Amino acid sequence: MDAGTNRHSSHTNGAGETDGRNGEHKKNLWTSMLESVASGKRLPEKNLLVLGGTPETQRDFLESLSSLETKRSFERSKTPPIANDFALGYTYYDVLDADQDDTLARVSLYLLSQPSDEFSSLVAPLLTPEAIPNTALVILLDWSQPHLWLRQICQWVRLFRSVTQKLGNDQHERMEEIMEAWKSRGRGGASTNLDGTPSANAASGDADNSLPQGPGEWSDPLGLPLCVVCQSAQKMEVLEKNHAWKEPDFDTVLQYLRTVLLRHGASLIYTSQNAPSQLPSLIHSTLGITSLLKRQPLKHNVIDRDKIVVPPNWDSWGKIRVLGGTFEAEAVSQGWEEDVDERFGTEPCNMEALEQNRKAQSETAGPLQTESAIARYEDWCQAPNSGGLAVVETVMNQSEVTVHSDETQDFLEAQLKILEAFKAKAVPDKPEKILVDTAAAQKEREHISEHIGPVQFNVGGIHVDADDMLQRIKDRNAYASPEPAPAEPEPATPNVTEKYDNEQLQNFFNNLISRKDPADSPRS
Repeated sequence: MDAGTNRHSSHTNGAGETDGRNGEHKKNLWTSMLESVASGKRLPEKNLLVLGGTPETQRDFLESLSSLETKRSFERSKTPPIANDFALGYTYYDVLDADQDDTLARVSLYLLSQPSDEFSSLVAPLLTPEAIPNTALVILLDWSQPHLWLRQICQWVRLFRSVTQKLGNDQHERMEEIMEAWKSRGRGGASTNLDGTPSANAASGDADNSLPQGPGEWSDPLGLPLCVVCQSAQKMEVLEKNHAWKEPDFDTVLQYLRTVLLRHGASLIYTSQNAPSQLPSLIHSTLGITSLLKRQPLKHNVIDRDKIVVPPNWDSWGKIRVLGGTFEAEAVSQGWEEDVDERFGTEPCNMEALEQNRKAQSETAGPLQTESAIARYEDWCQAPNSGGLAVVETVMNQSEVTVHSDETQDFLEAQLKILEAFKAKAVPDKPEKILVDTAAAQKEREHISEHIGPVQFNVGGIHVDADDMLQRIKDRNAYASPEPAPAEPEPATPNVTEKYDNEQLQNFFNNLISRKDPADSPRS
């Protein structure tokens, strides 16, 4: 019995470890089970490097990207905070499965608003060999300033190139492997879908017979998959109504974007605040996040001008020319290659500078920029027959005007002076003017009285002046001592004016006396 107790005690003290064959210790059963559960609960980490936009537009991007996840989540009590006011910002969100029970991945967003080379040292540590396969680039553009789009894309491409220069050989090798895999991903007949899952051809054992790359495709890969998001597509109506944009203008902008992004193998999408978009499907498939229950296919759309979706490895120069016009895809692609080349300086040239460089090319030993997609695009925006001219002038004028606010006390002092000026206008400066106005009014009343004459009425056969009677009543009431009013007041006898002499009164009473009685008449 003691032996059994001792064996039980020794097993417990050994933390579940028993001696195996040849003296080796077997692994603890509970430890292996806990490790397997912990590894199963560990969320896949995905990273998004968001370049461009403002703190407000970056928040809109996050809301449009994670709106469905936030609305359908019953366990989430609040949205993760966003820290993007200074330098490199950060936030995250969880991608839920179709049944909202399982979390597929956690996406970390690193937000950068300014394309300054000083921030490249902040971005470089994020690109570790383990994080590179799970990271994608996003460039945010806005329809409030479409004339600056190519310039902004060029700035961000150059910034990311400066970031990759700070990476080591291991990171560069991983980026090359990622780009080689992406060049054939999602193509017709390829063995890998856009989200990285095996296609039907791979499942059936067919060989990889994907379409070959066309001219201008993947000629300048960045090392990470790139997606360009044009936000606020609802502002296209404002450009059409207020700035005379037409359908050919919107098509030209789209042609420039598609031609430029074709060199980097990038995708393009327009988003609007008024309608849902395929942005979550595009970003999640780019990061390799796939639903276990429901697959949402990504559909291209180049017809609806406010719902444009161009997946990677789908576009070509032939599809771009379908939009019509005199667009030259070859010249734009060649000009973009020189725009992103850092040998030609930090700022792209305009059309006049390019013409001067072409003339001096044979005389200068150093390289000169002779083509520029940015200069061609901005020159088209400023053409008189283009709707982009009004947008350029409006936005440029707004960006150059700076509004300075006054101090509180200075503002109140200025308002006090204005109030005093209004007050001075309301009150006459000279009192003599008041006397003159009063005399003129009195003279005008006298002139009117002369035309009207005195107001008179007959009292018992006597003509009485009403004005004089009223004035006498007022004088009597003013100087009379206050006396108690009688219970039954007798009617007041009107005073006879002095201007009626005694002769009239005597005649009046004589007429009354001289009247004969009707009984004395001869008729009676």
